[in-house]
Amino acid sequence: MKDLLAQRVNPDVPSALSGLFTKDDDPRAISFAAGSPNQDLFPVQAMRTAFDTAIRNQGAHLFQYQTAQGNAGLRDQLARRIGKWGQVQTTGDHVVLTVGGQQALELVAKTLLNPGDEVVVEAPSYVGALAAFDLYAPTYYGVPLQDDGIDLNALEDTLRQHPNIKLLYTVPDYHNPTGITMTVGKRQQLVALANKYDFVILEDSPYRDLGYEHLPLPAIKAFDTEGRVIFVSSMSKILMPGLRTGWLVADGDLLTAILRARQASDLEANNIVHAAVDAYLTANDLDAHVGILKADYQRKCAAMIQALEDYFPDEVSFTRPEGGFFNWVTLPEELDADRLLSETIIPQAHVSYVPSTNFYPDRNVRNGFRLSFTGLAPETIDEGMHRLGDQIKAALHTAKPVV
Repeated sequence: MKDLLAQRVNPDVPSALSGLFTKDDDPRAISFAAGSPNQDLFPVQAMRTAFDTAIRNQGAHLFQYQTAQGNAGLRDQLARRIGKWGQVQTTGDHVVLTVGGQQALELVAKTLLNPGDEVVVEAPSYVGALAAFDLYAPTYYGVPLQDDGIDLNALEDTLRQHPNIKLLYTVPDYHNPTGITMTVGKRQQLVALANKYDFVILEDSPYRDLGYEHLPLPAIKAFDTEGRVIFVSSMSKILMPGLRTGWLVADGDLLTAILRARQASDLEANNIVHAAVDAYLTANDLDAHVGILKADYQRKCAAMIQALEDYFPDEVSFTRPEGGFFNWVTLPEELDADRLLSETIIPQAHVSYVPSTNFYPDRNVRNGFRLSFTGLAPETIDEGMHRLGDQIKAALHTAKPVV
């Protein structure tokens, strides 16, 4: 049967998502791996009412075939939202609704990439995007991150050396996996480089509303002068992931091509769900709900950073995000985060994280890992980090220097 399969689903080549979660059935297990929102804050009753409203307003037509772009009312609301918070001047005609942000990423990959096409990703980069791109067999170039976003000097060096680069993928707001945020100046310069070197920017920004103390920065798309930035976001992190409501903003030929790819995939997204989300946004203050989320996640992020300071050895460094879901930890080079997790940390401490190999296309960086804090109580965070810190101290004590 293997010979009948397309190369993109070759069972000998694991998906980038396959290493994301590890299993630990111990009742004491604490997982910092899944980037999950706090389900206790889901507006379940308001969403139930929104579904009832959508069915009452549209009746049988709600369950009929609709359009490839998706519910017009929701598209208009999302266009206004990205205009208000992202300074992107657009309309619902340029919005495409998708089955979560992940489908939006895969649609863009399907639309743009042929085998061997050259793609720039941040190093490290979101594992779900790598999984989507991998299906189309691109050639990757990783560009390192700095404290204020992608290293533009390294990026331009890469662009000079590889003039056929077609696509750059970035998570500019409270980056997954590092928590870093790109400055406004770098956003502007990135668009200028895209215009100069003729490539498309895929801006993935599901966390942009979740800054703990600051309003969202202008989107990269706000500086787009040639229609070469595709903006992607999702309601998963600010409403409910089970709604599978993602969306993208694109222009001109890119929009037309994405819609064509969309029609070949599934004809349309789930209109019933999207009509309910539209009704929810009409009847409720989403920004007030987001404010509740931000207060909760800020408290948990503070607990995570305090625990990192209290329990981790000085040889370990970590990011200090100002929003979003994640911290990034860098170990001394002699430590292998994959091996530590499987051989020591899960069996002895019953704590899990996502090792750094999952966030690099060539899987060659082994001394880091991602921590997610949003789905755990502060006291659970403290306990898990105490256990994890003890294991890392012990590993450092016994580690042999890299030769």
